[in-house]
Amino acid sequence: MENLEIWEQDPYLKPFKPVIWRRHQMRLEKALVLQGSYERFCDVFNNHLYYGIHKTPGKWICREWAPNASAIYLIGECNGWKKDPSYAFRPVGMGNWELELPGEALQHGQLYKWLMEWPGGSGERLPAYARRCVQDPETKIFSAQVWDPRTPYKWKHKNPPRVKNPLIYEAHIGMSGEEPSVADFDWFRKKVLPRIAKLGYNTLQLMAIQEHPYYGSFGYQVSNFYAVSSRFGTPEGLKKLVDNAHALGIAVILDLVHSHAVKNEIEGLSRFDGTYDLYFHAGPRGEHNLWSSRCFDYGKGSVMHFLLSNVKYWLEEYRLDGFRFDGVTSMMYYDHGLGRAFTEYGHYFDGNQDEDAITYLGLANKLIHDCNPNAVTVAEDVSGMPTLAYPFEKGGIGFDFRMSMGVADNWIKWIKEVKDEDWHVGDIFYELTNKRKDEHTISYAECHDQALVGDKTVIFRLIDKEMYTSMSKDIQSLVVDRGMALHKIIRLLSLATAGDGYLNFMGNEFGHPEWIDFPREGNGWSYHYARRQWSLADNGLLRYGQLENFDRDMITLAGAQNLYDNAPRPVVQDIGSQVLAFERGRLLFVFNLSPSGSYKDYGMEVHPGKYRCILDTDDPLYGGFGRNDKETVHFTIPQRGTNVLFLYLPARSAMVFNRE
Repeated sequence: MENLEIWEQDPYLKPFKPVIWRRHQMRLEKALVLQGSYERFCDVFNNHLYYGIHKTPGKWICREWAPNASAIYLIGECNGWKKDPSYAFRPVGMGNWELELPGEALQHGQLYKWLMEWPGGSGERLPAYARRCVQDPETKIFSAQVWDPRTPYKWKHKNPPRVKNPLIYEAHIGMSGEEPSVADFDWFRKKVLPRIAKLGYNTLQLMAIQEHPYYGSFGYQVSNFYAVSSRFGTPEGLKKLVDNAHALGIAVILDLVHSHAVKNEIEGLSRFDGTYDLYFHAGPRGEHNLWSSRCFDYGKGSVMHFLLSNVKYWLEEYRLDGFRFDGVTSMMYYDHGLGRAFTEYGHYFDGNQDEDAITYLGLANKLIHDCNPNAVTVAEDVSGMPTLAYPFEKGGIGFDFRMSMGVADNWIKWIKEVKDEDWHVGDIFYELTNKRKDEHTISYAECHDQALVGDKTVIFRLIDKEMYTSMSKDIQSLVVDRGMALHKIIRLLSLATAGDGYLNFMGNEFGHPEWIDFPREGNGWSYHYARRQWSLADNGLLRYGQLENFDRDMITLAGAQNLYDNAPRPVVQDIGSQVLAFERGRLLFVFNLSPSGSYKDYGMEVHPGKYRCILDTDDPLYGGFGRNDKETVHFTIPQRGTNVLFLYLPARSAMVFNRE
């Protein structure tokens, strides 16, 4: 596949070849200009090593880029927060400012800021390259913090090999605790990481790691792009978590927000040196009205260097295994893709595209894979932009994977709008497998989006209020039986039809009974819904553990069977009986979605051989009724030149068979 240009893979793209090729040339030319005489593209981007504060033998050096500033002072605990001439920066050209201080002037843990002055005004600012920012518990105001621990963290484990097919566990550190408070890196490392390893996931996706002023933004309103959110602990705490994940063979990717920035001026980059467009577009283009945030101007060299250095910093400083890029759709379109259906190919090439942003995304991928060829990149894009996850050198933007975001939307539609007895297995199979064949994809039944207040998780849509009254194993409930059966089927169907990988959000594997609602004024600043109740899954009297058992065995199966080496091949699409069967390599997936019809000796034409059930949603271990014996071996029977497998298919169940 990768030996062909993308328009050869997809003939519908041929009319747009000139645009695709022009965008490709833009990326190549920009990369060539940026690389200059450097040996590698990765060697170019080191802003983080120059700007910010750095300790050198016998002194500290502080640097900032602020071309509109008329003066900059360091204020903080080191000088009583006063404007002191001995802490004044000096201009060194090209908009850069520098301050040298003796080694004893700054101490580990001290708080500080820049006092920025410009023609007609002034303001306190956090350094653009601050690596540590902390929030005052009383005033809620952030300050930068000198971070110079006596003993730097010593890495103990190497990065795991490149993940070919990511099985992603999407997690938020702060809400990973059971208590109504903010959990930290140590809690997650000790209590949650072992659960992830036990479940069989090979990739951990960490959300909300870049510092953000408002906890309730889920980390998507970033203020300090180089700082680890201090709510969750120290930089060393994050490093230890990543190191321990690597020891367990789990890759760690960061949910990277380069699609926009917080509007806050004291904490963030907005009006940093008195100008409103230093890092952002001027005028209305610099504002994202829906998100109430600032939009980067990716055509500026300064922005390119700031963001690409940021990518390299996270990749190398924390030994990450890649990134999931957030909000890619918003970046690529002048209208941010809002209110558009993207129903035809012309919508990707009609002039509404921000080609500077598309160029940036391509160069970010080039940089990441140049720095670490084993790294993986994932794009969150709802538009379906072709070339997004196609190789850079073949005219693509270069992401390794794209999220199949329509899968979760389809499940919501089917659950909300279609009666169980009307679920159309042909339509379901088509929608779940309708992906670009020339690009790698990752599917999910639900991610964090579906768990937020204002939406509903799959389990809540299926069971609703009986989550609170009928999840005990001693209580019989047709609603719970249906909900649990469909919860397992939906997840298995999503994973089994996925292109190249699968994602689950923290806690959804066991059907966490409550939505996510971060503390805010509207809920009395409560943490009650910003936590995960692991004890529900660990309580043997409740059914949550049965769903967790199923997720563990499903994920383990996917990891052990090289599931994604072969595309799904349909075997049965029986619309009347609601039976769906398909093969992936030696695995046979059989689903009976009928709410009432169980079928004895249901025959299907398959490859000849001996079939053994290796996963059954109806297993009592998973809260099922045990209507099939997993130990039974099934043999195909020759009939009229074909080979037929006869199975008992209980209503509302699914099985996976291995052809031995």
